[in-house]
Formats: sequence, C-alpha cells, structure tokens
Amino acid sequence: MKSLLATLALTTALTLPGVAMARPVTLTTTLNNYGGDGAYLALYVTDASGAYVGSLWMAGGKSKYYEHLDDWYRATGGDKGQINGITGGSVGAGRTLEITLDLADALFDAGYTLHVDAAVEDMRDSPNEVAVPLTSDGAGTPVAGRRYVASLRYDM
Repeated sequence: MKSLLATLALTTALTLPGVAMARPVTLTTTLNNYGGDGAYLALYVTDASGAYVGSLWMAGGKSKYYEHLDDWYRATGGDKGQINGITGGSVGAGRTLEITLDLADALFDAGYTLHVDAAVEDMRDSPNEVAVPLTSDGAGTPVAGRRYVASLRYDM
C-alpha cells in the first residue's frame, strides 16, 4: 500500500496525457555508526531546476521533529500530507533502510534528483545529506552521504 501511494504521488505529478509507465526501484540507505539515536530521514525528488516534485519516504514517526529535515521541510512547508501513508520508523546508527517503490520512468535520465535529508536528536541536522541524479547509468552505484548516511543506492 505504501509503494502504491508513493507511486501515485509521483506519477500523478509527472504524468502527461496517456498511460504512465513505472518500474520497481529499491532504495537502500545505510547509515554510519555515528553513536546517536535513530535518524529521521526524508527521501524526496526535485526536478532539473531544483523545484520539489514529491516525497518518496519519511523515516521517523514523530512529526514534531520533521522541521529538522530542513530542505524537505522548507520545500513542503512542513505539509504532513506530503508523506501521508509513506512513513516508517527512524533508522538506527549502523542500520539500513531498504524500501521498494514503483517510480515513474519519466523520473530517470530527465534531470530529476533524489535527495535525503537527515536529522538525529541531540546532534547536528544534515539537510541535503545526499543528492544523486536519477539516471539509468547510476543505478546500483552507492553514493556517500555527508554525515549520517554511509551510502545511498537505488536499484532498478
């Protein structure tokens, strides 16, 4: 159900008249062993101009902490409706978040970027922790984060 909602959110925003094609994509986010509480993560997409397109996943259950996911929060105005039905628990240090979503083919090789914002209680927030262009060639290639994320990879 969660992957269906994520698919609808992104394919609806990007669908031209006609039938939209989508494919299952697995997003794997592995955290460093940073020695703190579980991380809140916002996974979202921007277009070629950097404009927010949609949210894919929110890891972290207490909405009062979402404001610490700075870039995502700014892009959405803190609208919890952007993540309704696509949330899960925070991700512990040294752990891996793996989710599979159906993403529109139009997102790949068209200038879209996958972003991860991260925040950990009593530690520094990390907006735009990882930003990776969504390309067919980039699939399967891990990209290092700046602070909390050891690697982000997407597989098609």
